[in-house]
Amino acid sequence: MEISAIIPSYNEQENVGLMYERMTKTLSKISPDYEIIYINDCSKDQTLLRIKELAAKDPHVKYLSFSRNFGHQIAVSAGLDYCSGKAVVIIDGDLQDPPELIEQMYEKYKEGYKVVYARRTSREGETWFKKATAKIFYRLLASMTSIDIPVDVGDFRLIDQVIVKHLRNMPEKSKYIRGQISWIGYKQTFVNYHRDARIYGKTNYPLKKMLRFALDGITAFSDKPLKIASGLGIVAAIVSLLALVYALVAHFCFNSTITGWTSLILSVLFIGGVQLITIGIIGEYIARINNDVRNRPLYILEENNMEEQA
Repeated sequence: MEISAIIPSYNEQENVGLMYERMTKTLSKISPDYEIIYINDCSKDQTLLRIKELAAKDPHVKYLSFSRNFGHQIAVSAGLDYCSGKAVVIIDGDLQDPPELIEQMYEKYKEGYKVVYARRTSREGETWFKKATAKIFYRLLASMTSIDIPVDVGDFRLIDQVIVKHLRNMPEKSKYIRGQISWIGYKQTFVNYHRDARIYGKTNYPLKKMLRFALDGITAFSDKPLKIASGLGIVAAIVSLLALVYALVAHFCFNSTITGWTSLILSVLFIGGVQLITIGIIGEYIARINNDVRNRPLYILEENNMEEQA
């Protein structure tokens, strides 16, 4: 197989057919030996039915369907487990990322690059809040990690089969695939593109999911939050020590005993707040360790029409 396209889909019934048409037109220009893999993340609409209709008439179309909603990154991981192409494209099913760009990405791949990612120069159809928070997150993550994770980049990329094999050997459950690909290394490059607005449907990444995704990215590739927690503890200890020294000096040198209720309560609240923040940060890391130790399957397939790759 020359090239595979992995398309995670959740409630994308209006986009399935259009994605198929544009993807087929693009991949057939590259090679007649291609596959389009839809991963249905337990959609609540007719997404799976639309995919099955395409698979029934075109052998290039494959599908995996989850027993429940496992999330976008897990859907991508499932596609990586089952794809067989020498080159593999990861692209969302909402058509905000243009399939036509794959031709340009493939040309870069043929030059010897193992990873060709698509970098957004603009983003249509998204609120100023989402654009601002995404910009802050990508730059915050880049500053907190020791690896070079490109900014303004999503999961839309073309990767070599050697990258796929390394990703299959990464057992962690809290996936941040774009970070994992950067960590793997090899020769990487990018192409710029304009990200379109959604044609149909609505975003499947509300604020809650965005925050969880951000936490997965930070905790998977940085231990700086733990160092920040330690730093907060040191600051709290220093402030408490200074307050103690001040109280002793005021009492023994100036015969002025501090009797203020406010200062006491503020000190308790400050130290308590630092403790809770520290415990929360440590808890995030422990939760991920616990998730990995349980060693449950990453996903469960309810049905599919293809075989897992070795």
